[in-house]
Amino acid sequence: MPIADQALVKKMNRKLILDEILNNSPISRANLSEITGLNKSTVSSQVNELIEKDFIFEIGTGQSRGGRRPVMLVFNKNAGYSIGIDIGVDYLNGVIADLEGNIILEKSSVLSDSSASEIKEILFALVHDFITHIPRSPYGLVGIGICIPGLIDSNQEIIFMPNSKWHIKDLKRLIENEFHVPVFIENEANAGAYGEKVFGTTKNYENIIYISINVGIGVGIIINNELYKGVNGFSGEIGHMTIDFNGPKCSCGNRGCWELYASEKALLDSFSTEAKNLLRKEIVELANKNDVAALNALQNFGFYISIGITNILNTFDAQAIILRNNIIESHPIVLNTIKNEVSSRVHSHLENTCELLPSSLGKNAPALGAVSIVIDHFLNAAAS
Repeated sequence: MPIADQALVKKMNRKLILDEILNNSPISRANLSEITGLNKSTVSSQVNELIEKDFIFEIGTGQSRGGRRPVMLVFNKNAGYSIGIDIGVDYLNGVIADLEGNIILEKSSVLSDSSASEIKEILFALVHDFITHIPRSPYGLVGIGICIPGLIDSNQEIIFMPNSKWHIKDLKRLIENEFHVPVFIENEANAGAYGEKVFGTTKNYENIIYISINVGIGVGIIINNELYKGVNGFSGEIGHMTIDFNGPKCSCGNRGCWELYASEKALLDSFSTEAKNLLRKEIVELANKNDVAALNALQNFGFYISIGITNILNTFDAQAIILRNNIIESHPIVLNTIKNEVSSRVHSHLENTCELLPSSLGKNAPALGAVSIVIDHFLNAAAS
């Protein structure tokens, strides 16, 4: 066998073993050999290399099935740490996580009409602060994941942000030059979908749709366990599908876009002039007090969301649709309205085979998705 092929096989075997330890630890060398089908000498050699690189470590012995009790192997989740930051239209949310996605620190701040220079300053300050809180570890900061509500091309350059005033096309390069670690830029809804798939309640589902409802609406699509991004990386802009062909002009150039009716901005705009400055939290508080105007507004909010979801269900036939929105997660009237409207509009088989769920990760879903992208790349490199 050529040397290049031997090196590739060795890399593939190491990645296979590392994945099994990550997913099934504590696990013995013998069990690794049984699960992977690799001979014991190959497993032993690869395990020793992973131990030397601090990716795994040995703990006490397990139960014997005859003969010596096996030494158990555990993935070293503290070998390094990653940073994930979700830059929304009016907020910034960041987390530090270990290699299993456990959050060790999170910070949020409000953004208001921030320019590109202000975004860069706030972002860099947060990362510098996060770095001071990362525990000592063999690999330290292994990467930074950033997600934004806009179009990201296959080169991870920011192409278009319809609801934000700032635009830094080469954000990836700027961050890499400042912090000297790998940086990954992703669409916010894609990151949220990936976060829910890796860490959320739908981790065992193969086909899920993640809908992020904020100032605009973004959609992340998981098909056969893979994030679907389209040819150019622009898939999921379902917030800009037309639901009213005579509707108002959207910032994207289209008319009657779904997000003009079903976004949080549309919800806030539906209130009277005197009440338009209400905060999301205040709307929920009013609804909890049975305020008629607030309850009607939330019911309409759910109705318009259901129109888009009906189209999505008929298009993708997913196992679950996940809704990420603070208001939906805070008051049942919206989700109940959505479920009732969708039920009246789709075939019963679609309704019975797809779950409509609020996000299990809440506001941290996109940041954790960005973290998981960093971790994936780091562990893939570790196997090489």
